[in-house]
Amino acid sequence: MRTLPSVRQLRAFVAVYRTGQVSAAAAQLALTQPAVTVLLRELEAKLGVRLFDRSTRTLRRTEAAAEAIAYAERALAELEALGTSMAELAGVRRGRVRIAATATVAQTLLPPVLRRFLDEHPGVKVEVEDVAPTGFVETLLAERVDFGIGTLEQPVPGLREQVFLRDNLAAVSLAGPRFPSGKPITWRQLAALPLVTVKPGYGVRRRIEAAADAAGVRLQVAHEVSLLTTALAMAASGLGVAVVPASLLAYVADARLVARRLTRPAVERNTAVVSKQERALMPPAQAFVDLLLAGPAHP
Repeated sequence: MRTLPSVRQLRAFVAVYRTGQVSAAAAQLALTQPAVTVLLRELEAKLGVRLFDRSTRTLRRTEAAAEAIAYAERALAELEALGTSMAELAGVRRGRVRIAATATVAQTLLPPVLRRFLDEHPGVKVEVEDVAPTGFVETLLAERVDFGIGTLEQPVPGLREQVFLRDNLAAVSLAGPRFPSGKPITWRQLAALPLVTVKPGYGVRRRIEAAADAAGVRLQVAHEVSLLTTALAMAASGLGVAVVPASLLAYVADARLVARRLTRPAVERNTAVVSKQERALMPPAQAFVDLLLAGPAHP
């Protein structure tokens, strides 16, 4: 590495080669003539060849200089391209963001945030991998994405959570005498109603069953589905009461549905950015995370 020219030496050489004069090169580089002369001599010493034949009045390029100029200009162009490329990446003017999200998040919370991000950073490509809840952690650990948006049911070694949406489970149904809006509902009261919930093994279902056990009740599960959005659609058709995160209702265009916060016990269902602990995010991915942490957008 000690024999490699410095950027300042290469710039001095190119300037002198193209202008034919040390004084003109010095003016172009905003340096003194002695400084340019020193840079040229240092470069010649490193390369082991003379680049210019000097006399008191003239400066003549040598054959070595004629051969070296192409390398020097190409090296400077590559360094400039490197700086430009990294500046674009750091400034989020280009790049790629890969996100893992469960189907419900991909259908509700993610689209408006994605729209805001692309409006601000049109040169960035965003790839969304919608995964089953059971494959969410595996996708993150395998580093197939930069980060995920979802909920960890329990801490996972190697993963970190940054919660940006704090939520509670709520019962959602058509408004009516048996289901007045605005009032909390206990799990014991919920046990008297037919439920629409996700299948066993899914994150929300585990929390529902744990809450029912804590309340000492047995729930009447009328329908089991794969997606929380499907549960809401069935609730809107009068097929039962859906138990979902309360914020989900903001993404459903059905004014007939009302949500009642579940209590005794209250169950948190927070949404977070989930990523590898020791993996630094590239600027485009970090910009997307910062947008999420600033607060999710609503449609």
